[in-house]
Amino acid sequence: MAYKITDACISCGACEAECPQQAISEGDGKYEIDAEKCIDCGVCADTCPVSAPEQA
Repeated sequence: MAYKITDACISCGACEAECPQQAISEGDGKYEIDAEKCIDCGVCADTCPVSAPEQA
């Protein structure tokens, strides 16, 4: 089950820099996770200062 980024995202980029699969990219107004690349490791959730990434 891949993670998704909620509307709580503040577009800081912390998650993108830490993702080992390079599954996160800047989207329109918030970052987005490519579910095909996501390995459900949780690094994005651990890194995010506002807890925007959540399991889908």
